[in-house]
Amino acid sequence: MSTKPVHAAMHQFAVAGGELLVGGIPLSRLALRVGRTPFYAYDRALLTQRVRDTRAALPAALRLHFSVKANPMPAVVQHMAALVDGLDVASAGEMKTALDTGFDPAHVSFAGPGKTPAELAQAIAAGILLNVESDREIDTAARIGDELGIAPRVVVRVNPDFELKGSGMRMGGGAKPFGIDAERVPDSLRRLDALGIALQGLHIFGGSQSLKADAIADSHARGVELALQLAGEAGRALPGLYLGAGFGIPYFPGEQRLDLAPVADNLERCLARLDAALPGTRLSLESGRYLAGEAGIYVARVVDRKVSRGQVFLVTDGGLHHHLAASGNFGQVIRKNYPAAIGNRMDAARATENVSVVGPLCTPLDVLAERMDLAQADIGDLVVVFQSGAYGLSASPTAFLGHPAPAEVLV
Repeated sequence: MSTKPVHAAMHQFAVAGGELLVGGIPLSRLALRVGRTPFYAYDRALLTQRVRDTRAALPAALRLHFSVKANPMPAVVQHMAALVDGLDVASAGEMKTALDTGFDPAHVSFAGPGKTPAELAQAIAAGILLNVESDREIDTAARIGDELGIAPRVVVRVNPDFELKGSGMRMGGGAKPFGIDAERVPDSLRRLDALGIALQGLHIFGGSQSLKADAIADSHARGVELALQLAGEAGRALPGLYLGAGFGIPYFPGEQRLDLAPVADNLERCLARLDAALPGTRLSLESGRYLAGEAGIYVARVVDRKVSRGQVFLVTDGGLHHHLAASGNFGQVIRKNYPAAIGNRMDAARATENVSVVGPLCTPLDVLAERMDLAQADIGDLVVVFQSGAYGLSASPTAFLGHPAPAEVLV
């Protein structure tokens, strides 16, 4: 039985016998195994290959971290833990997921602007690396460390005076709730000294979801220069420098895949610059969406087919409550369709039609695909939304209107 790859925007998934293959399993058979729709499915082979390809493209001295917030499904995190050098978490729940993998807590970092005293205490007790984002966090961490008799392991998160140009999410530059403003970091480092806390490094994150190699390279270079400036002003060594990768994946027509070659070349120069100025500083890159996003799909079943004033609607049992990003309500200014297909009707010769795929919710925002050319489908067919391996289920309002949560499987 021959297979053929799906369009490049849908990554490495293949088709056989007119059906999408996920983990080598035909979609309709996978749906039977799951036992219900909707569901998310993540392909472990694609996750593994993306990490291997990324490592092969980037400098060998670079440490690669997986951002758990991109996909906190425990089975996915367990799988990724065996492939990367570090795990980055953003809540006590994600911290537990990371620790449950058996991963070395020394290589788990905890970021986020609103950590509670209870979360800080859990992280300190576990030996996790704290990315402190305010003087309040520094003071609270010091107090908790004294109470527990454990020295907190602290990285200062810096809000740089630049942003990742052209990024989907701008995490630095200007007034931001994330990190300590770069100009105030020297005072915060002196505060750490006064409290007897050894600095483990700096964390600088300009933005995410960029497809522009030159913009990413510029952000990395400026992050390194800022770190060197701050370390020089403080007159201290810098055990670690943690940069947000900023790597994006293509979602929409016309978008081109990120070319890692110029990014890697620039990182080689960054490593050489660090080695010359601050020998022994480890450079780590955090990535989530780029590593997991293209390895997952969301699957919903058509429960009704209707025509309204000439427009065909496929009504499914899933929607924005399960996949907010695909509906356009997770950061899109103008709604665009994620790549989608009728996963059990992938024959090239099958007739297509222009349809809108909508969910079961009582809101006009519940749209998975709007006026999109898809294979002719009927009740019982399976709609697949690609690029769904990151910021899918956990970024969606699953309690809205009380529908059951979808299943998740790693195959």
